Amino acid sequence: MTINLSDVYQGYIDCLNSQDWGNLGDYVGAEVSYNGKRIGLDAYRQAREKEFRDPDLHFEVRILVSDQKTVASRLEFDISPSGEFLGLPVNGKRVKFSENVFYEYEGGKIVRVWSVLDKATIAAQIARSWCEAPANKRRTR
Repeated sequence: MTINLSDVYQGYIDCLNSQDWGNLGDYVGAEVSYNGKRIGLDAYRQAREKEFRDPDLHFEVRILVSDQKTVASRLEFDISPSGEFLGLPVNGKRVKFSENVFYEYEGGKIVRVWSVLDKATIAAQIARSWCEAPANKRRTR
């Protein structure tokens, strides 16, 4: 029987968006690797939980392509993280960016993830908002 990975992946995204951490293991393998490093399900879950500290976070699938063992997805985000985000001083500013991510599946579960976030777009938005702010409202480092 062939598994439809597009449907499985959408279930995974729904699990993330509902923060249903108890069922994350239904979609992610126990020995999952992230960007070439084996981190395991617990660390993977903790990283996703940390991301959801931003109350605006919602995974929006814009592009989804799959075959029998791989999913490629472009995710879009529109968030306002407090403090730093990806090492950038976002400080509550609204930023829109995308993530291009590939998932490899075995037995219907994600076993390898390769992710690239569009950090340059975030940096450009921060710089633009800083330049547009009145001089007396600009935060310096």
